[in-house]
Amino acid sequence: MTASAATPRRTRIQQEKRELILEAALEVFSAHGFRGSTIDQIAEAAGMSKPNLLYYFRRKEDIHRALMQRLLDTWLAPLREFDNVGDPLTELRSYIRRKLEMARDYPRESRLFANEILQGAPRIMSLLEGELRTLVDEKAEVIKGWMRDGKIARTDPWHLIFSIWATTQHYADFDVQVRAVLGPDRGGEGRFEDAARFLEQLFLDGLRPRP
Repeated sequence: MTASAATPRRTRIQQEKRELILEAALEVFSAHGFRGSTIDQIAEAAGMSKPNLLYYFRRKEDIHRALMQRLLDTWLAPLREFDNVGDPLTELRSYIRRKLEMARDYPRESRLFANEILQGAPRIMSLLEGELRTLVDEKAEVIKGWMRDGKIARTDPWHLIFSIWATTQHYADFDVQVRAVLGPDRGGEGRFEDAARFLEQLFLDGLRPRP
């Protein structure tokens, strides 16, 4: 029996129900963390009964893992687009911009991921040590190639990636703090463009090849 035969395709309604549950779970998990969230809370947020929810996901852990896999896929999409054919500074500028756009557009997902990491990543360690590590190692080799060709200054490519993650994701995880410190005049939507210009200057000027 083939895998497709063993796993029946979901109907449109079933897929819509799963999406409804995952959206509700994202709201609950990002607000309360994994430990502070319950199936009952997720069912209530989804507007369905607990037995109905359990038809689609047997355990809270299954919902959380589905969300984390989707989040990781979304989070890593800009990194996957790193291209060793393109101009390095253009590639890095695009990556910084994309990461800031994600901080702006996906704050709940960012909080969910940060909560999991702060707990020691007990439910996604296999993803971090597998898919994530493989991709980062692959892109680090791209960056090392740019360095060998003299296109950017020499640095540690892994810590360069970590630094871009840290500075861009700050604007999602600490958005309340950012807006409070910037105040009403500078804490509006323009704060992301201001951040993009600053981070481009910070990273790209530091990476330009030196004579």
